[in-house]
Amino acid sequence: MVKTSARLLALLSMLQTRRDWSGEELAARLDISPRTIRRDVDRLRELGYPITASKGRDGGYRLDAGSQMPPLLFDDDQAVALAVALQAATATGAGIGEAATRALNTVRQVMPARLRQRITPIRVSAITPPDARPARADGGLLRTISAAIHAFEELRFDYTPAFRSATARGDTGGDRRQVQPRHLVTWGGRWYLLAWEAERDDWQTFRVDRISPRSPNGPRFTPREVPGGDVDSFVTSRFRGSDGPAEWPCRGEVILDLPAASVAPFAHDGVVEEWGADRCRLTLGSWSWVGLASAIGRFDADFEVVGPPELEEAFRRLARRFAGGDGRTRAPGC
Repeated sequence: MVKTSARLLALLSMLQTRRDWSGEELAARLDISPRTIRRDVDRLRELGYPITASKGRDGGYRLDAGSQMPPLLFDDDQAVALAVALQAATATGAGIGEAATRALNTVRQVMPARLRQRITPIRVSAITPPDARPARADGGLLRTISAAIHAFEELRFDYTPAFRSATARGDTGGDRRQVQPRHLVTWGGRWYLLAWEAERDDWQTFRVDRISPRSPNGPRFTPREVPGGDVDSFVTSRFRGSDGPAEWPCRGEVILDLPAASVAPFAHDGVVEEWGADRCRLTLGSWSWVGLASAIGRFDADFEVVGPPELEEAFRRLARRFAGGDGRTRAPGC
């Protein structure tokens, strides 16, 4: 017969795995009598667990939500997932960073050594643009990359580029790369690896879902500091086409013939100001002047360019380009 404390933990773990349990099922799983189940349920209630019971032939037990947060039990995979999520939460800018750090320290403190070894190598920076989606990636792949980051070992992998020729699309080998991995980050709903690539003498970002690791890893390396010392700012600037501060390299202003309330939901990180009853002033950034002009054009409204002159020239360039098109389309693959 297992000790009472161990039996209570086993009972609690079972109650957390699904909504309803019959007394007979619990008794059979734990190899005890239904009467002992009733006593153990009473002990858990005394500890603050809101367990409800229903009588009758189809009666049973249910762990419900209560007015306070009782201690919880997690299996190994749940504990690792919780630790990774808490790391990401510390960098979201949602105002919960300090609480997430405290919670992460609590989880680490009570983790068995085998689980701490799984999460210690994982270092997450979460960069969240306004239109971000939840980031998804294979957990095993993230752990493989994180282990190389933690051990300061060069990572060797095949990388599938974003654009490939039609004849190359069947080739799953990708490009051979060998880099010094430094950080895992999330951006726009995707995981990325930030790494120094000696062959190109520059920092690179790689989409994790396009990485196929090769074994073994490369030699150990001496880690170098990310320019500016701030991973979030550096990666944000790279995604915006700049090696400087995390600002768009091209930024301009226009007066749109649309109400501010109609523009604001689609301005992302732009600034929208009311400019009369049915007009607004929009300040927006982009990776190029033509890209900025195109972003403004999608609002499908008359506008007045406030500046700078580069934005005016970009609109003229787009106008010439569109006027020169004949509207014909090409067949796929041409």
